[in-house]
Amino acid sequence: MALLITSIKLAARALQRNVLRTTLTMLGMIIGVGAVVTMVALGNGAQRTVESDVRSAGTNLVHVRAGNYTRGGEDSNIPSGLGAATTLVADDAAAIAREVAGVRRVSPMVRLRGWAAAEANKDYAQVAGVDAPFPEIYSWGFSRGRFFSAQDVASRAAVAVVGASVRDRLFGTSANPVGLTVTIRNRAFTVVAVARTSDEDQLETIFVPYTTLQDVIGITHLHGITVEAAQAGDASRIAADVAALLRRRHAPQIEAASAAVARLRQGGILGNQMPQAGAAFAPPDDFTVKTQASEALTKGLYTSVAAFVLANMPKLDEVNMQEMASTLQRAGTTMTALLAGIAAISLVVGGIGIMNIMLVSVTERTREIGIRRAVGARARDVRLQFLVEAITLAMAGGAVGLLTGIVASSVLTWALEWPTALSPSAFGIAFGIAAAVGVFFGFYPAQRASSLTPIDALRHE
Repeated sequence: MALLITSIKLAARALQRNVLRTTLTMLGMIIGVGAVVTMVALGNGAQRTVESDVRSAGTNLVHVRAGNYTRGGEDSNIPSGLGAATTLVADDAAAIAREVAGVRRVSPMVRLRGWAAAEANKDYAQVAGVDAPFPEIYSWGFSRGRFFSAQDVASRAAVAVVGASVRDRLFGTSANPVGLTVTIRNRAFTVVAVARTSDEDQLETIFVPYTTLQDVIGITHLHGITVEAAQAGDASRIAADVAALLRRRHAPQIEAASAAVARLRQGGILGNQMPQAGAAFAPPDDFTVKTQASEALTKGLYTSVAAFVLANMPKLDEVNMQEMASTLQRAGTTMTALLAGIAAISLVVGGIGIMNIMLVSVTERTREIGIRRAVGARARDVRLQFLVEAITLAMAGGAVGLLTGIVASSVLTWALEWPTALSPSAFGIAFGIAAAVGVFFGFYPAQRASSLTPIDALRHE
């Protein structure tokens, strides 16, 4: 160990003798490692952007809505309830997050359609009461401010986030409404952010804490729950698990409602939305659960047509996931090949430079080697000294290359607005490659130095 420490000190001292030559020798390693870090950052940034776009498209979302009315459901053998229901509550959302596997985030939802006023302007807008994780579920950005926090939801704070379209109508085009007030049903809300999203409906919406909107409307139940699956391919399975969980939790209410509807049907008051007596149906749920993909596929279709489409595409979410995974894999493979080519060329050039300078160093320090051998140094000691020197040179270049890659990634993000994401694993790989290059290209000069005999080395001029 003491010999290794001594060799490192000697290597550092040898490299400091000619700083310019050392710097030029390290240049190949700097470029190679910097290219690795920068390309990995660009690849990770691009992949995260694609994944973010996929999430914002809603392919991994499950929507739960209070009530269960399906027009034409009886004709398609689909049992349905009466529509409005007040049985969906915040505890249901908590139970979904706690008990359903594969759920990443959950947000309760309350909705209101009404007038919103700001200064002298009024707009008939959609108001959505949501929870703090809502923007992460849809991968939002914010052109101004920040989304309200979990503490704001718990304290029923009067804060609001506006979509860009609502902002333009209430406060003026491209105005900064943060800190200003918007009034909804005589309740003043302070605007804390402007949402940036590709969803046109969300751009037309004002978002407030769902607890606060419950107070404004005067209710304690929810109108819906948005569930985010950790994997898009799990959306169908999670939808089924959520439905089963809510069916268990709402069993008393479902049974009571079914009995009440049956009594009304006997009096001839209701239509044909409930299954007839003796039909092989369980009591209809007081909620509906659908994946975002199935909603998009059946939007605007009559019930019988929608049921036919869904019945013939039972694995829609899995198909979407496979296609997205295949696309991401192809993009990742292309990026990896490009990265490997650039890194290999730069690192080989850097390694050749290290070998060249080490051979020159052996020639220049032949008498020094002879003196060391004459006073008792073994061949392996000389080999270790020059090998450590080559590794130190390579790793010093690698360290500077890491800093170069980090700076280059930041510059690309700032100047060209290219998304980048630095990877700690890339740092380790780059350092490991730098050390391997030092060993590979430094071994021959070190072996050559260790093979010199003391007499021949001392005779060298």
